[in-house]
Amino acid sequence: MNKLEEMTAFVHAVEHRGFSAAARELQLTPSAVSKQISRLEDRLGARLFHRTTRRLNLTQEGRAFYERCVAVLDEIQQAEQAVSELRGQVRGVLRVVAVAAFARAHLLPLFPEFMGRFPELKVELRLSERSVDLIDVGADVALQLSEMIDDESLVAKKLFTNRRLVCATPAYLDRYGIPQTPEDLLDHNCLTHSSFVHFNDWEFEGPNGTKVMRVAGNFEANSAMALYEAVLAGIGVARLATFMVGHDLSTGKLVPLLTDYVHEKSSLLVVYPHRRHLSTKVRAFVDFLSEKFTPVPPWERGV
Repeated sequence: MNKLEEMTAFVHAVEHRGFSAAARELQLTPSAVSKQISRLEDRLGARLFHRTTRRLNLTQEGRAFYERCVAVLDEIQQAEQAVSELRGQVRGVLRVVAVAAFARAHLLPLFPEFMGRFPELKVELRLSERSVDLIDVGADVALQLSEMIDDESLVAKKLFTNRRLVCATPAYLDRYGIPQTPEDLLDHNCLTHSSFVHFNDWEFEGPNGTKVMRVAGNFEANSAMALYEAVLAGIGVARLATFMVGHDLSTGKLVPLLTDYVHEKSSLLVVYPHRRHLSTKVRAFVDFLSEKFTPVPPWERGV
């Protein structure tokens, strides 16, 4: 077994947090991956992992070796991609993690066009409402909200400002009245997120400064998509991203409220690990997203 194969098995074991997951990725057996890494450790004369029954943890030597292996494998990949670029090819597997609500509303409908442009590219999409570790999940690129990002090693490109509006159905407002000030929300049934408490602190910036209202109501859910369906059902008042409610606002299914207090402190970012060279598949995807969503995303036109 050559050094390159051992390094590849080692990197996959680190990034997929286990021999079994690495084996699936490499289409090998777990025992084959284990033997490769044991052979590698014997050759180096150092333990690369602290092995437990639950997971693998890198030793100090393993962390240093991992960083060098990533650099070496990245250079090899870039060399291969340079040839592909000369031939105008974008191929391989693009692993994407995306905010679930945005992916369902706007990203998934665009994949036929994107994949039509690059027929030799395979896309693997994972939906999430939480911050993810790109290495941990083995992703090439992620679409996440700016408040989710706390890893300074990532490269982040802003796609658009994630404007959030308070809204409700006409039927709800006919029954309970229209709030005129942020304080009026205390008398309304506000839909809340059960997984992220800070989501229920609605911030309002006005001429007299910033107000933060801790809203409450008789309905909560653990996903933004569920809150979206709930507000459409007329259960209460919600504060949601315009990428979710833009069409409903334009058609009158939802009514924007407190429009002098639009929340604009969040952004949707496309992020990827810091590397000296950006792979052709990630570059193609980032360029495609920029084409579709910048400088003004489609749902903001007329909102």
